[in-house]
Amino acid sequence: MGAYVDDATITTQVKSRFVESKEVDAGAISVETMKGTVMLSGFAKSVLEKNSAERIARGVSGVRAVKNEVSVRP
Repeated sequence: MGAYVDDATITTQVKSRFVESKEVDAGAISVETMKGTVMLSGFAKSVLEKNSAERIARGVSGVRAVKNEVSVRP
């Protein structure tokens, strides 16, 4: 089995890193995890914020893939 991290733990870790980050509005981006794939949705103020959210999610242990469905809204 090894280093399997459950989906709820991944979601919690991604959300908490969003809260810690000054680049991402944690309240505007939703996080869901299914079998290690993180789905990001919601709205970002810039492409930089959208990309930062994806980078942060990819950095969490147990994440296999990230689907970034965040829309950029000026």
